[in-house]
Amino acid sequence: MRVILAEDSTLLREGLVRLLEEEDHEVLAAVGDGQALVEAVAVREPDAVVVDVRMPPTHTDEGLRAALEIRRRWPQVKVLVLSQYVEKKYATELMSGDVDGIGYLLKDRVAQVGDFLDALERVGAGGTAFDPEVVRQLLARTSHADPLARLTGREREVLELMAQGLTNASTAQALHVSQSAVEKHVNALFDKLSLSHTAGYSRRVLAVLRDLGS
Repeated sequence: MRVILAEDSTLLREGLVRLLEEEDHEVLAAVGDGQALVEAVAVREPDAVVVDVRMPPTHTDEGLRAALEIRRRWPQVKVLVLSQYVEKKYATELMSGDVDGIGYLLKDRVAQVGDFLDALERVGAGGTAFDPEVVRQLLARTSHADPLARLTGREREVLELMAQGLTNASTAQALHVSQSAVEKHVNALFDKLSLSHTAGYSRRVLAVLRDLGS
């Protein structure tokens, strides 16, 4: 995969460059701010970018704004956003459009090398990868509200895993149940959330999460 990195911490940025190159990805550029990221994408046309939410000069949302601009100008470029904390506003904004090829991970997840690389691969392939903690916090915000209150505990677990980008087979493995059982839970929760006739698993689930975070 051809990747551009945007991270203002030199240590983390160089560590990610080495990690990706060891996995046979091509790092086209590694920059330290959002504007430099957008400029690099315009010149190098990567397959994906990995970008921190908070970067110079204000360390607020420069990375997120750069990511949204990239999605608008180059929709074919996949985006994996990194954040130190669960930024509910930013996670929601990132989910507000087409979520194919989008990921949002906490930086702690980067330390779990396998999880980080798996997330990047899923995003690069056009899937989704949302950190479990981000998903849990968005769901928890509205646990008192219908129609989520109608979901069983197992259905909520399935919803959380689906929102992270897992397939039915991967969800079954994570929950130690059969794939047919997962499919039944999926159909049940989509019925309860009035999503039975909407195309695209990840898009349906993340549309729900987007609404929950609003």
